[in-house]
Amino acid sequence: MLRWFQALMPKEERFFGLFDKHARTLVDGAEALSMLLGGRASVADACRRVMDFENRADEITRDVLVLTRRSFITPFDRGDIKELITALDDSIDQMQKTAKAILLFEVTTFEPQMSQMGDIIVQTAKLTVDAVALLGSMRQQAWHLNGITEQIIRLEESADGLHDQGIKALYTRYRAGNAMDYIVGTEVFDHLERVMDRFEDVANCISGIVIEQA
Repeated sequence: MLRWFQALMPKEERFFGLFDKHARTLVDGAEALSMLLGGRASVADACRRVMDFENRADEITRDVLVLTRRSFITPFDRGDIKELITALDDSIDQMQKTAKAILLFEVTTFEPQMSQMGDIIVQTAKLTVDAVALLGSMRQQAWHLNGITEQIIRLEESADGLHDQGIKALYTRYRAGNAMDYIVGTEVFDHLERVMDRFEDVANCISGIVIEQA
């Protein structure tokens, strides 16, 4: 009965626009991070851009949370809305933490696997935009959404493989000495892996919402 009643009531559609706006900041942040890792931008400029995008994403997150409190009828469960926007925000928060670590440890050169992980992060961010764009018609697009989330999970697994390869390469290079460079390198790899973990959280959250709304 409650679901039938909610279906008749007007819903606050601004949520979908805000989700889309936030997801696009993830692409912006991911591209800035990828340019940094690939040596296509200076460390200072790329890190500043990542942090600017993270600040913009925080503002959108606040807008979503305020709208959640003020809306009588929401497109789906309020708890799911909060979980989704938090997962999205955690993704770019982790990009910011990666940039901060790079600045803190004065990293200026990056391993090939780091650059590859940066490319995967961009791909995943773009897939996240595609998934978020379908939330407004999730019942009709459930199969498509599930396909996108499966792609994200496969990319996360690929990034895990690159992480392990990169750590092994660092160990091989520095096992005879220069332990600090090894430690710093593993720190950057671990941050990049966490970025992908956060995107996997977004994918799992979307999958859960689709199941509940089916």
